[in-house]
Amino acid sequence: MKKIAKLLVANRGEIALRVLRSAREMGIATVAIYSEADRLSPHVRYADEAVCVGPPASKDSYLRGDKIIEICHQLGVDAIHPGYGFLSENAGFARAVRAAGLIFVGPSPEAMELMGDKLSAKQTVKAYNIPLVPGTDEAISDVEAAKQIAQEVGFPILIKASAGGGGKGMRLVHHADEFEEQMQLAVSEAMSAFGDGAVFIEKFVTGPRHIEIQVLGDEHGNIVHLFERECSIQRRHQKVIEEAPSAVLTPELRAEMGRCAVEVARACQYAGAGTVEFLLDDQHRFYFLEMNTRLQVEHPVTEMITGLDLVKEQIRVAEGQPLPFRQEDLAINGHALELRVYAEDPQNNFLPDIGRLSTYVRPQGPGVRVDDGFEQGMDIPIYYDPMIAKLVAYGATRQEAIARMLRAIAEYQITGIETTLPFGTFVLRHPAFVSGHFDTNFVRDHFSAAVLVPGMPDEGTAQVAAALVAMLLSEKQAPTPSVAGETAGAPVSAWRRNRLGVG
Repeated sequence: MKKIAKLLVANRGEIALRVLRSAREMGIATVAIYSEADRLSPHVRYADEAVCVGPPASKDSYLRGDKIIEICHQLGVDAIHPGYGFLSENAGFARAVRAAGLIFVGPSPEAMELMGDKLSAKQTVKAYNIPLVPGTDEAISDVEAAKQIAQEVGFPILIKASAGGGGKGMRLVHHADEFEEQMQLAVSEAMSAFGDGAVFIEKFVTGPRHIEIQVLGDEHGNIVHLFERECSIQRRHQKVIEEAPSAVLTPELRAEMGRCAVEVARACQYAGAGTVEFLLDDQHRFYFLEMNTRLQVEHPVTEMITGLDLVKEQIRVAEGQPLPFRQEDLAINGHALELRVYAEDPQNNFLPDIGRLSTYVRPQGPGVRVDDGFEQGMDIPIYYDPMIAKLVAYGATRQEAIARMLRAIAEYQITGIETTLPFGTFVLRHPAFVSGHFDTNFVRDHFSAAVLVPGMPDEGTAQVAAALVAMLLSEKQAPTPSVAGETAGAPVSAWRRNRLGVG
């Protein structure tokens, strides 16, 4: 057993505060790190100790693994929890933490490397009879050979970066005559985003739902799944609304997907909390997508329906404790929804917004949880992800959870910036979502900026409102100079202007 007495959280914002709270309940002393931009953040005040790790830019602060380890030695820290993002899936950092005699609260570096590359992950799970999307299971660089494979698989196909994530390095190709151009673009984007231009080909699954299974393993070979999360409401291939359980999984399908998720974790001898992601097609056939070797942003909905604290479970596993329950001990209780409250403008193609939280009042009441890292009067920094908070609603049924989320959104008071709160209201009231008949194309198929304009009675009015919104946006942003990589004349967010130093 490796008892943790002092824990450093190598992250910021809501997830740092989330981990610190669980550690405090466990009687563990805590250390926060922060950049100069986050000096006044709540997580800095909450921790027992806090150390500035560098300037605002991530590369000079939260990604300085060497400096973080040095701080641990200076303050007598036993373990590091990486949260999500930043260094959470960096196998080199995890290896350096262990080499320094510290505990890394997460899986082994070997498991990270195996599952961090989509191709190696596919090759690893093949032996476990896990359904895979038709396509290549190795990197391919020869354009003509790749085109031939694409024709055999059948268009439409996806060209995907092996080291990818968040939709980067991914291209949808409908016809053979556009394949070469799209492959070159995918390789270029993958190289720019990940430093690795390796790509592979997959059959494009039409009308897919994004279903992920939470898994938890210990160092003694015990692995369980904690049921599924539905993550199909997305923009730019990134999640906005998640729920647990899914509205479409039968008990039989849930059990089979759970079994496969456990086998994926077993394939890499996984210890800790992880997530196995699947695509579910319109015939309810599922295919392995990837494994995320960290705590997910949307973990609160799983906590709500299982009654477990996943951060505490991570810490116990890192200490070498066995899981205190078996699969048959776990059950789904109720329904939970999560809305990611981003500083984004849904009426302007979800472009990030910046500014000061002039008003910031959280919703309260039964079944409502807010995980955030901001307070009224704080500025939204331009250097990091634009998520302000995670708004979670829980109910005995899906209908009650939706009603509570709508009530919570109405109570949530945020002024000074645009947010995704109105978008959340739109989704939760839409017949497709309420009925459960939706997929990852929800935004494309059902949403436009005009639908958020109050009092629209019909499609004709919607078209007029859309024209008005477009005109206002054009007038508002006409003086803005273009940014490299943006379409000429297209609106550029204040976020991008500040990050790129223009305007």
